[in-house]
Formats: sequence, structure tokens, C-alpha cells
Amino acid sequence: MTPAAPLTLGTAGHIDHGKTALVAALTGVDTDRLPEERARGISIALGYAPLTLPSGRRLSVVDVPGHERFVRTMVAGATGVDLFLMVVAADDGVMPQTREHAEVLRALGVSTGVVAVTKADLADPAPAAAAAADLLPGCEVVACSAATGAGTGDVAAALDRAAAGAASRAAAPGDVVLHVDRAFTVHGIGTVVTGTLWSGTLRPGDEIALLPGDRAVRVRGLQVHDEPVPEARAGQRVAVALAGVRARDIGRGDVLARPGTLGETSVLDCALALRDARHGERVQVHHGTRDVAGRLADLGDGLWQVRLEHPVAAARGDRLVVRRPAPPDTLGGGVVLDAHAHRHGRRPDVLERLRARRDGRPDPVAAPLPRAVPARPAAPADPAELARVTVRLREAGIGLLSEAQLGDDACHLAALRAQGAAVRVSGTLYAHAEVAAGVRERIVALLERDGSASLAEVRDALQTSRKPAQAFLEHLDAERVTRRLADDRRVLRARGRAGAT
Repeated sequence: MTPAAPLTLGTAGHIDHGKTALVAALTGVDTDRLPEERARGISIALGYAPLTLPSGRRLSVVDVPGHERFVRTMVAGATGVDLFLMVVAADDGVMPQTREHAEVLRALGVSTGVVAVTKADLADPAPAAAAAADLLPGCEVVACSAATGAGTGDVAAALDRAAAGAASRAAAPGDVVLHVDRAFTVHGIGTVVTGTLWSGTLRPGDEIALLPGDRAVRVRGLQVHDEPVPEARAGQRVAVALAGVRARDIGRGDVLARPGTLGETSVLDCALALRDARHGERVQVHHGTRDVAGRLADLGDGLWQVRLEHPVAAARGDRLVVRRPAPPDTLGGGVVLDAHAHRHGRRPDVLERLRARRDGRPDPVAAPLPRAVPARPAAPADPAELARVTVRLREAGIGLLSEAQLGDDACHLAALRAQGAAVRVSGTLYAHAEVAAGVRERIVALLERDGSASLAEVRDALQTSRKPAQAFLEHLDAERVTRRLADDRRVLRARGRAGAT
């Protein structure tokens, strides 16, 4: 008998509605593995478990946090799932995070799933079931109690039926792509990363690339739910042992890919369904397991250009989730139509090509979609002109200069960066290299002294405004000197601590 194609199931739902308890009742695995999670009684990090359904089919389960502070973690876990288990408590009903998680799933294109109305032993499940059916029409709704076990078998049977109708990623062609959600060291094995295999097949001995940086690494071994396997297929949760890289040099959001098949990009043309979004609005963009700040450019007719402050390893057809950072809110999401666009406005020829891609029509023969090109042609490296721009950057200090502020002098930035005199801090913001190095030393010293720091504390320590402080922190995040925690505080990575000495 041919084994069923692999699928990954993601949980969703409001905090304290019983996601983790239901997963434990279905799988026998408590996915709250951190002491803080068990002490506080809430999920903070992603949890994982295998689920064997009544038919014998096995699913990989990703259990996500339900608290509004951890929506970023939830999106990272929902990326790559094939179907969902939405959990709604009978005594609470549909709550704010129920709705936001449903919006995230819609943005990711995950439409197959089951609604479990938990705590049916504490309250009448009918009102919650009706509200959930309105929120997620077409999904089977099952009442249950993880505490008593009543109805959990019905939930498993409903998941079996949903899985039978879900499309597996393993059936689609594609090269290896795995977005990393954890990296750690195992004694006797070395560096291990975990994630959901989006596409392709991995085998021990494969030479693959680690992005960003296009670093060459080799697969030493593979496990699926703690069991060694000779190969891993798309749709499976995979632990990959890697040679050629240290765990401390890998972070959530990094990507494993077949060499030469996936490039880094910071300008994306997309078809997005967004609620109350504005042209030029600064947003947080979630792709894979990474989230990056960027700005939206409204091209009309549901087409948007997303201009990121740091590159991502994206491809045409990938899904994005777009959130507003303050106040935190999910605006929606959609699909990447061109992963390597250049900045443009509402050019009719470009828009017609994007509409054709969105609607599944052949691309127009004429007017090929323009590719990424430098915003300005590089100017000859005249020493006097370079010196003038260097002085401008030095005089700007921590305040930074944007390409727009530099005007015609911006064409010299590439040469100055090549000489090591200028640093691109974030997006179009630049600093003199000595200024950037001094800021790095001050932030590292602050974190070594206090252990962690908020944006406001860094801003005050630098005696500057919020914008440059945030730009420098994002720069150090990208350089893997600092790491942003779920509460937006920063801590030093091990490499950042060593690099400061």
C-alpha cells in the first residue's frame, strides 16, 4: 500500500482555549516544552508532535501560541501548513485572536481544516460552534473536551476527512526549500535545524545553500519526529543535521535551498487582499519564518509593491502576511507575483503582466517585466566627490542620511561601501562606517551591562530619536549581533558578544 502523502497540521485559536491540551489528548505529546511555558500555563514557542489518525495516516502537528503578543511566532508556525485545527472554547466563543488567526490562515491560502469547540464539559458548545461556523464556513465543527476525552475521537475522525481532501506539497514539483524555525546543537551530532519542507526532497549527503549569504552546507542526517529517515519529502516537519555551519550562526527565518535556485530580494510585486492599508504605509511583512519591516506601494486593482528594509529569500508564488506594527493588527496578505522586481509605479505594461500572473493567464508577449536594476548609475569614483560625501555622512552622525537627502551624491554610496567608508544601516539610510562601528559598540556595551534593552532604552542611551535607533537595531539584528525577543527587547547573540571584543 502506498503511504499517504505527507501533510502538516497547524493549530490556531485564542489564548487559553485549550490548543495544547487538545494536541496532548490527540497525540500524547505535551508541546509546551519550555519551563516558562509550564510555569505560566501558556504557550510561548512553537511546539511539535506527530498525530496518527484513525485511518493510520500520520500528520506533523505545529502547535502555535495564542497570545496576541506572539502573533509573529504564530505566523512563523502557520507558514508551510497544509490544513488547520482551529480551537474555540465553549465558554468563551470566538475571540480576537480567533479572528486574527483565521485572517492569517486566509492570507496564507490555508482553507482546509477543522474547528474543535473545546471545554464542552464546562459550557454549551452550540453558541461557540455557530460563531465559528460563520467565521470559517465550510469547515467541520466538532465539540469536545480535552479534560474528559469526550469528543476527541470525533476530532481525529474529522481531521482524517479533512486530510483526505487536502493537497500535499509533495505532489508539486520544485527544488528544496526549507524555512528554518529553530537551530540548536545536539551532542554527538552537531548543528541541527528544524522546519517544514516547503518543496523538494532532502537526502543525507545533499549539498545545499543556506540563505542569507548563500553559504554552502551539507546534510549529515535527517529525522522526522525523532526517527532517522533516508529522505524527507515536502510537507513533512524535518530535523536536518548540517555540516559546515555552527548553530549560533543560523537563526529563525534563514532558508535551506538547492544551490542557485533561490535568490535574496527586497522588492516584491504582489497580489494582496489588505484591509485599511495605505500607500506608503510602514508594515511588518511575514515571509516563511522571517518577518521584515517594509513599506507598501499601492499599484491599484489589488496589486501592491512591497519594499522591504532587509532582503528575504522569496520566489514567485510564495505567500505573505502583512501586519501593522502599531497598533498591532493583521491587515491581510496574498501571493508574490514577481520576487525580483525593481521600484516602479503604475506602469500600464507592468500592471498588465502582473494582472495576467494573478489571474492565471499567460504573460503578455510584449513588455517583459523589468528586472531589478540600480536606482542610479554608478558614477566614476572621483576622489574629491567621494571625500565630500564622506564628510556629509560623518557630519550626519547617528542621525543618518537617506538616499533622498544625499540627492545626486547618492550615486557614490556603492563606491564608499566598497571602500568600507559607508554602511547601509536600513533600507535607504546610510551612516559613516566609523559612526556605525561606534553605535554598535555602545549598543553591545548596553546589552552586556543590562542583559536586554527595549527600543526606547537604546534610543535614550544613544541620545537620538526613535527612527535612527530602530534602524541601527534592525541593522544589528540582520548582522546577527543582536536578537529581537517576542516582547521587542533585544539581547546579544553569542557571536555579537564575541564580535565586540
